[in-house]
Amino acid sequence: MFPIDFSAAQNIANSNAEDRELLAVRDYLLTLDPTGSEFATVLRNTIDQLLDGENTGRYDWKQLHKTEKTHAGTLVEINLQRRFNFADGNDMDYAICGVDVDCKYSQTLGGWMIPPEAMGEICLVVWADDHESKWSAGLLRADRAKLTQSGTVTRRGNRDNKYRLNKSNLHLVTWLWNQKPLKKNLLLSLQKEDKKTLDAIFAHKSGQRRVNELFRLVQRQTVDRNVVRTLAQQHDYMARVRDDQQGTRARPALRREGIIIPGDSTTHREVARALGGPVPSKGEFVSFKVAPLETCHGDRPSVELEGRRWVAVDFHEEVKEPAPKLPSR
Repeated sequence: MFPIDFSAAQNIANSNAEDRELLAVRDYLLTLDPTGSEFATVLRNTIDQLLDGENTGRYDWKQLHKTEKTHAGTLVEINLQRRFNFADGNDMDYAICGVDVDCKYSQTLGGWMIPPEAMGEICLVVWADDHESKWSAGLLRADRAKLTQSGTVTRRGNRDNKYRLNKSNLHLVTWLWNQKPLKKNLLLSLQKEDKKTLDAIFAHKSGQRRVNELFRLVQRQTVDRNVVRTLAQQHDYMARVRDDQQGTRARPALRREGIIIPGDSTTHREVARALGGPVPSKGEFVSFKVAPLETCHGDRPSVELEGRRWVAVDFHEEVKEPAPKLPSR
């Protein structure tokens, strides 16, 4: 890594403050998405789109082919434009506040590739790392002289003559959102922190059994529907959770083991909240092992279901009764 010249960095910061076009674009983007929550959702959905768990069963960026990783930048560009309705630029990707803006994505923080035609233009630089569960986005005026003077830009030896940035360029960026949390990839998290549980889930050949095992073993953690999609690997993946007459789907099968699976409906969210959470957001589930209040010791949060009060118990606690049925809505 090159050392940072802090006097040069201050000069660059001052010049950024005088860049009216860059500041206009910054202010507009922050008006559209003050907290960055919409931006983060686009990045989470784009990564999941690339993984395509429903058809491939993949959950890790490292499982992607090289061509798919290369395509990530294009998908980020397209999906941001769709979400925020950016106009097409004259020479760059977008026109924001009448200013041409080029969108650049990298899974390496600072590792953006700047083509010769983008020199002098404003770049929306975006980074997301599923392993770190973090993302950043900022604006960079791709000034060739400043980049060269900073000693931090290298020429990539290919026919495109692109310039590769790196981490020592970060002082050149006017950040919109920096090192923000990216919604956790649950299966990837299990791979790093609880491989035994992940292996137990994927040991099943049946998509239904994988979904059941997920909610059996991963309790009191929100589960995004994309996780269910990846494990079920079928078009109607949500059916793997719902009740059925045969009693083989997740809710009826696990009720026999004392486990309930609230979803994102209002009544289900109230049940999860009454049990002490976590509470599912849109498109999420959470499983709890429950037991009748009168059979448990201690003061615990409880909820009334089917005329009795129930409490959440620990994963390893034995329960002697089936769990109650959740409200239908």
